[in-house]
Amino acid sequence: MPATTPAPIWDPAQYLRHAEHRARPFADLLARVPDLPGTPPRIADLGCGPGNVTAVLADRWPTAHITGYDNSAPMLERAARHAGPTAGGGRLDFAHADASAWTPSGTYDLIVSNAALQWVEGHLDAFPAWLDAVAPGGTFAFQVPHNLDAPLHTLMRELGTGARWKNRLGEVLRTDDSVHAPLVYLDRLARLGCETDVWETTYLHVLRGEDPVLDWVKGTGLRPVLTALADDPEARDAFVTEYRDLLRAVYPAEAYGTVLPFQRLFAVARKAG
Repeated sequence: MPATTPAPIWDPAQYLRHAEHRARPFADLLARVPDLPGTPPRIADLGCGPGNVTAVLADRWPTAHITGYDNSAPMLERAARHAGPTAGGGRLDFAHADASAWTPSGTYDLIVSNAALQWVEGHLDAFPAWLDAVAPGGTFAFQVPHNLDAPLHTLMRELGTGARWKNRLGEVLRTDDSVHAPLVYLDRLARLGCETDVWETTYLHVLRGEDPVLDWVKGTGLRPVLTALADDPEARDAFVTEYRDLLRAVYPAEAYGTVLPFQRLFAVARKAG
């Protein structure tokens, strides 16, 4: 996104409406993360959002000191509910940080990011500094949506750059290069000296309720539009209605629910010990 574009205003309650579906890729990512070298380990969750998946880290590493970082005050306020000592003797806390300018303090055994780097322009350039802060034998792991060519996003971009909306939204929506090809990540991390595993998975989320795909994207990809039009409720509602109708045609409701295919990209990079 352009540097002059205001940061999206996040709504934790809306984001958490599909928490189970959104948490599954994080569990799949953690399943490929090897044991950590620190005793106890120190972990950073970059772009922690409402903290619900950050808390899952304490299940895998009960003694860890875990810090979730985010640049959204509403998300951090919600995440604070998870803060404090963990059942295994570790600690969970949260702090404000913008991933686009985050400089690690000290050394981490794991830096992890769940569905956040797609919002960080130039995130590839941050990898060297982040890996410098990973302890020998530690890991940098992340997952990002890799579906900007899916109707969910192409319809939003086509509508937002059309004649009616382009003056207000043409520079707001994420571009189709905000996430790179899998080989780009593998090559960059391998050249930085990491043993690297990169893969993709397409989830077939079965969503329920009225216009569930619209409800899903209101918590994530549509946030820049909702933020840009926040001072004009009539325009906001008009855009959402047009977009809703387009989504209905592409993601039809079935008796068992509405299927949302969703492709994600994963990377686990282990630093040499």
